[in-house]
Amino acid sequence: MKTPISSTAASRRRFLKNMTMLTGAFQVVPGHVLGLNGATSPNEKLNLAGIGIGGQGASDLRNLESENIVALCDVDWNYGARIFKRYPNAKQFKDYRKMFDTAKEIDGVIVATPDHIHAFASMAAIQMGKHVYCEKPLTHSVWEARKIASAAREHKVATQMGNQGQASEATRRLSEYIWGGAIGTVREAHIWTDRPSRGLLEEYWPQGIDRPNETQNVPSTLDWDLWLGPAPYRPYHPAYLPFRWRGWWDFGTGALGDIGCHSFDPIFRALKLESPLTVEACSTRTNKETFPLASTVTYQFPARGDLAPVQLTWYDGGMRPPRPEELNEGETMGATGALLVGNKGKIILQGREPKILPESRRNEFEPPPKTIPRSIGHYDEWVAACKGGAPGGSNFDWAGPLTETVLLGNVALRVELREKLTQTKLRWDAPNLKITNLAEANQFLRRDYRDGWSL
Repeated sequence: MKTPISSTAASRRRFLKNMTMLTGAFQVVPGHVLGLNGATSPNEKLNLAGIGIGGQGASDLRNLESENIVALCDVDWNYGARIFKRYPNAKQFKDYRKMFDTAKEIDGVIVATPDHIHAFASMAAIQMGKHVYCEKPLTHSVWEARKIASAAREHKVATQMGNQGQASEATRRLSEYIWGGAIGTVREAHIWTDRPSRGLLEEYWPQGIDRPNETQNVPSTLDWDLWLGPAPYRPYHPAYLPFRWRGWWDFGTGALGDIGCHSFDPIFRALKLESPLTVEACSTRTNKETFPLASTVTYQFPARGDLAPVQLTWYDGGMRPPRPEELNEGETMGATGALLVGNKGKIILQGREPKILPESRRNEFEPPPKTIPRSIGHYDEWVAACKGGAPGGSNFDWAGPLTETVLLGNVALRVELREKLTQTKLRWDAPNLKITNLAEANQFLRRDYRDGWSL
């Protein structure tokens, strides 16, 4: 392991201190106060570039059409064709490195590639002083998340991770309810998702499978070597793309990486969580190629000031916590959801307003006033930050440590550690970016890169 870039705990504490200048865990500090590099006038349009434009990147670009879309990059021009057509005046590239070499007018970059490219495209932009919007999870590994957050801070660029719900009314109401004592002292949190499945006969992407043996011809529109990027070489196969890359260890981060940065965020804000002390996991049988079909991951967080320690448990593949006995007969927990357990009641997250359980507690609790500043919109936050306004609510000082915690759960899921982790849980030293009680687990905090790729 290399010497860590900085302390994630210190980074998060610095961020939380800034956020409490107004209230709670929502940051409203003018960008010029933080010295954001190259801030554009509020009256000028940004020149934006998209890297990875065929999937979620297309949605991100649509939400940023108030600005100038000047460059587009995708390694598969067939997959990106409809987006090239939508923005005919934008320059077209396959390699983002060549884009940066020639498109000097770029102010900011939207990174929506497969997970294994996130850190590389983001770092290239950051080091050139470009503002960065990067889809979740921020990176493919824990170490990369630390390094990217540190680089963004050093280069003073405006950043935002693509966990859009952080700007929502529901996120703010949850904090207001918890801080208002709606369910008393919270010691447990549960988060679940049906992914990678979406029903009995369907799946979002495959997991629990082996690598294909056959080799297929690479489509003429795809640069397969660029798509692989820093990942180990393997022959092209449609089992990997588009989108199906998410279940492969070399390219994706599984269900936890896909949903965790969305669903952990409101709970981290409401409970003021920082780094966990320990993490452990259990799962269906798997291999070194893909994530398991279903898993649970349990984190233990320490006390924070006068806040009690918290156990947070993640469930995927359709697994869920026990059904709260306070739910009425026929009420559903939902395919994806969250539950917080306090000593005076429970909250299940359903819609814009948290639902308190039992009904008697819900009836006696008066909903708190709306004291947390409301967002101007997730994408608008980033645009405003690029122009010298308040940093986005999921800027990399927040998103980096959050991503570290999420991806630490994937370390506990590695099949190579499976037997050892029946005997212990991983003990996490966040300031030093290492697992203290199982040295061999530290290799999974980062990954080796293919020749020609470095971060």
